[in-house]
Amino acid sequence: MGSGTDESGGGWSRRRLVGVLGGAAASAALAGCADDSGGTGGRAVPEARETAGTSAPGSSASPSGPRPLYLGTYTSAEGGGRGIGVASYDPVSGRITGGGTITGVPDPSYLAVHPDGGTLYAANERARGAVTAVRLSDRAVLGSRATGGAHTCHVSVHPGGRWLLSADYGSGTVAVHPIDASGALGERTDQVTHRRPAPGPGQQGPHAHQVVTAPDGGHVLAVDLGTDTVYSYRLDERNGTLTEVAQAHTRAGAGPRHLTFHPGGRYAYLANESDDTVAVCGYDAATGRLRIGAPQSTGAKAGTNYPAQFAVTPDGAHAFLANRGDNTLARYAVEADGARLRLVGTVPVAGDFPRQIALSPDGGLLFAANQRSGTVGVFRVDAASGEPRLTGEPFASPVAVCAVPL
Repeated sequence: MGSGTDESGGGWSRRRLVGVLGGAAASAALAGCADDSGGTGGRAVPEARETAGTSAPGSSASPSGPRPLYLGTYTSAEGGGRGIGVASYDPVSGRITGGGTITGVPDPSYLAVHPDGGTLYAANERARGAVTAVRLSDRAVLGSRATGGAHTCHVSVHPGGRWLLSADYGSGTVAVHPIDASGALGERTDQVTHRRPAPGPGQQGPHAHQVVTAPDGGHVLAVDLGTDTVYSYRLDERNGTLTEVAQAHTRAGAGPRHLTFHPGGRYAYLANESDDTVAVCGYDAATGRLRIGAPQSTGAKAGTNYPAQFAVTPDGAHAFLANRGDNTLARYAVEADGARLRLVGTVPVAGDFPRQIALSPDGGLLFAANQRSGTVGVFRVDAASGEPRLTGEPFASPVAVCAVPL
């Protein structure tokens, strides 16, 4: 979800986040990003070509057998991947087995799956922002569409399955694309730009970092690190257009990055990257309004830490936060039906710079994509206590920035 963002609080470009890979890697990644000849724009991209490796099971795999896992990376970064990683995981042991690569998808830094499980969507994080659709049954790339913005960093599918939402970090824009019956994407139906309020301290412009549909299904929320604002929109499900209905503001310089809803739908948890805090937010489904609470601790002990995102268990009892810099998972007990987070403690993430975390559908496993170490760590989550325990050795995955378990 997002990038390794503006770690100094300054207004550098979205792609500079790749600098977290190290000096040489950063230079290569930035150079690759500047070359738009590799961007897909609105053109179809080449059909996927599988690399060596056994095929991962499809979405029809039995819940008791191996399950699919898809991995995002930067293809333009030194040491990065060649496309979308395909793997499988054992839901009991947590062991990951590699299953090849879907190539022909440039810089797939964030991934989302259609509600029917048949299509995977990738944010192509390049100067010319784009989104790509991949049919999972045969790993065919169905083509890509331009977002109209720069450095697309996040995608999500509206629960109705008809619209793909994307956030462009570089331009501070949010786009909507229609999804047809095959899972392929149509031309953009709307784009909004975060023009107000003015950018926060040290920021040179808006930086849309995430766009997600609220549990009520009628409102779309966009988190903007550059303007310290969460924007609420109403989605017209017939025409695919967005109308702003509300704004919620963090304290100046907080740098909100990623919002995760509690299953109950009345509360959400916000990770503030720039000031290393989190906040509990109240949400009103009738109006789409978000109320951001007081800043709370991330539990990090490191001098420099950038919280990435939350993951909440399906039963709503536990929440986890990825701490980049501290390289830990913070564990919170969720209390008062979602209204309170109580920090329980932190555990080492067994990797470097956990960019994104995700829970398996049953909440029994937690996957951490560690960007700098190029690994995916797997933790077994105790159902009663919520304690995460590492299961075996982390899985090697080049510049791992996203892991999506099905």
